[in-house]
Amino acid sequence: MSQSRQLTEGALLTAVFMILMLIAAFVPVITLIATFLLPVPFILFASRYDWKPSIVMLIAASILSSLLTTIFSLPLPILMGLGGIMVGSAIYRKLSAYETLARGTIGFVIGFVFIFIFSQYVFQVNLVSEMNDLIQQSITMSQDVMNQFGVDELTEDQMNMLTEQFGMLTELLPAFIAIAGLLLAFVSQWVSYKVINRKDHKQLQFPPFRMLRLPVSLIWIYFFALVMTFFGLDPEGLVFMAVNNVLMLTGILMTLQGFSFIFYYAYVKQTSKALPIASTILTILMPFIFLYLVRLLGIIDIGFSLRDRISNDKK
Repeated sequence: MSQSRQLTEGALLTAVFMILMLIAAFVPVITLIATFLLPVPFILFASRYDWKPSIVMLIAASILSSLLTTIFSLPLPILMGLGGIMVGSAIYRKLSAYETLARGTIGFVIGFVFIFIFSQYVFQVNLVSEMNDLIQQSITMSQDVMNQFGVDELTEDQMNMLTEQFGMLTELLPAFIAIAGLLLAFVSQWVSYKVINRKDHKQLQFPPFRMLRLPVSLIWIYFFALVMTFFGLDPEGLVFMAVNNVLMLTGILMTLQGFSFIFYYAYVKQTSKALPIASTILTILMPFIFLYLVRLLGIIDIGFSLRDRISNDKK
């Protein structure tokens, strides 16, 4: 009976995935929403039966997607399936919300790497080279538009500087992939929690954002990468790219820690909610000023347990 139920649920959730994938592909209005929902069927199945049966579901979904659409769609179920299975398996093992999020992020990152490898060796398409070509075309088009409106043509030094700045986008590609994986994992996990709570009468949820506490080791990783930037690394080298990606990722995490502390401070001191809301809005509107202040606050909170001192003062 249990095996029969597993097969039934697997077939049903595979059908749900296929419907969502077709919506994401052919209904432009809700493409983004459907895309974020694609991992949910895998999460629901893996949260009930763990990863081994879920791999079978992933294989079935991959075959069906190739048959119903084209072989070009194969990377999509792999990406969503790997991330969804990692999240669902973590739920099955009753891991904490943030541990589940970390595993899901890893799953989606592996899925993105698969897409790059698949494109390179199956379709003979180098996505990095394509991005560089697209950036160069955008710079050329911008130059042409400026000329049409009578704006002075950029000097060679200005063009080189602009090309170098846009070129950083491809160098930071690993960091962007990690951020995209984190975003996909968070949204799909949050939606799955809602579905599982409603269906199975559980109480899965993320802890309040103010309770987020990152490990102290993050500071050492950040400062090590920061020190490495003073050694005159080769801009074309792998170490330079790795250092810049580590700086970007750890900087984002410590900024999140800074916001978490602001929310915690407002909660403990019972101040108006305007403080955390205003700090968030100001950081978005004026990142060159407030972003680094919030990041510094996050570093202090991680390194010196700032919120513990506030809690002790209140006692």
